[in-house]
Amino acid sequence: MRIWGWAVMFAGCLCAALPARAQTTAPATNTEATVVYYDMAGNATLDPAEPQNNSTYSHEALLAIFEPLIRLDDAGVPGPGLADSWTRNAELTELTLHLRPGAVFHDGTPVNAEAVRRNFERSAALGKRAGGTVAETFALISSYEVQGTDTIKIVLKAPNGQIEYWLGGTAGMMIAPAALKDDAFGGTLTAIGAGPYKLKRFDANVITSMVRNDAYWGGTKDRPAGFEHHYVPDGRARLNALRSGQANIALIDARQIPEAKAAGLAVQVVEKNALWDIYPNLKKGPLGDIRIRRAIMHAIDREAIADALTFGSAHATQQLWSNQSPFYVPELENRYPFDQAKARALMAEAGYKDGFELTQLLLNNSEYRQVAEALQANLAEVGIRIKFDVVDVSQFPLFFKPPPRGDILMARYGGRSDPIQTVFELVGTGGSYAPGGSASPEIDNLLNQARALAASDPRRIEVMKKLAREISETAATLPIITRANVYATRPGCILNLQPYLPSGDDRFNDVRISAGCK
Repeated sequence: MRIWGWAVMFAGCLCAALPARAQTTAPATNTEATVVYYDMAGNATLDPAEPQNNSTYSHEALLAIFEPLIRLDDAGVPGPGLADSWTRNAELTELTLHLRPGAVFHDGTPVNAEAVRRNFERSAALGKRAGGTVAETFALISSYEVQGTDTIKIVLKAPNGQIEYWLGGTAGMMIAPAALKDDAFGGTLTAIGAGPYKLKRFDANVITSMVRNDAYWGGTKDRPAGFEHHYVPDGRARLNALRSGQANIALIDARQIPEAKAAGLAVQVVEKNALWDIYPNLKKGPLGDIRIRRAIMHAIDREAIADALTFGSAHATQQLWSNQSPFYVPELENRYPFDQAKARALMAEAGYKDGFELTQLLLNNSEYRQVAEALQANLAEVGIRIKFDVVDVSQFPLFFKPPPRGDILMARYGGRSDPIQTVFELVGTGGSYAPGGSASPEIDNLLNQARALAASDPRRIEVMKKLAREISETAATLPIITRANVYATRPGCILNLQPYLPSGDDRFNDVRISAGCK
């Protein structure tokens, strides 16, 4: 039984939002050029299992180097990757993967069932040392069995209809067995994958330089000679790099849209199923009181923040799902209207009429600081004093690694390929971004109900909507505004940059450079 799941429905809802692909002759491309991308997030390591790489805003290089077992397309629909087909049993407790004949790692070794078994063995052994996506995936698995050269069967501990999506992310990114020797992990792992680009040079949190993999199973037609990913946290520096010719594409801050256009650059706003969100630690300070969380929700002037900072690239939101999602609940957008008097009344009722202080773990780049400072000023009006604890972007796991640091973390969240994982990570007991636990037992109960349903089961949509309502009712997480990726490029140079909805990042694997550009 093949399960295609929520992403099929999601893709159906989003197709109108995706740019149309013109039915014309494809433009000529420059296959000697390199895509040079300046990004606001980087990689401390290139290990897919390392916790920092759990963030889907650190995935461009990983997606280029490591081919997953199941490849999620731009809309999030599972399709052939290193596994060219798979089957499920009726009870949703077994997944049998049939591997692609002839696929090889960058070092020339074959991608076979034994290599997959070695990857699984390593991921399972890492346990909670691994990032949430990897750890949570292998916590579901009871056993795995090699069945010939190109087949491996996974047996799950309980029925689960989402495992395909998890194997389409970091948990399914296959690493050459030679790189896994001597218990390599994090910074000691050499990044040898089977993706369309192979590693040339890596400087942690500076640059990942890759060259085209001419042995890639998907072919090399029109693919550039290389892909460079530069980590530059300052938005001004990223835009200047593009204007000076150091870069040919840059992620820019939304406030830079007018400046980029005035400089003659092309601007592409890529809508995502993503948002700016405040993650509260429910065991810190007053945040365990539902009245305080509701007060914060009422105290945020989302429309003003969106208008002031995003130049039309974002809008206010009070829930995790895009209005294009089948799980979106329209009435939740009115659950917490901007009402400072209501916020103060709730705070007084909870015993905080004179306000209180929260420490926010602030990720240090220009875009995060803009949103954080706007939020800080907004909440100060009702007596909620935000104190910043500034750390590098790569250090976001400090919020949930024992002992957790900060009362709140505000971050852009791009979701996960599986929406159940998104909810679990943000608000479920044991979730990566819920170090203080869940806001209510009903959240965990509904998560368990959703896990037991095939992703194609229509009942699952209603369970997910119930989850959305419970999250809103308990203010389990605190959404602010939506977030799009905003790119600036030289006009006409960058081709085929499509929205990649399973991730906060967009996938650069199929980006091309036009013939007239370098």
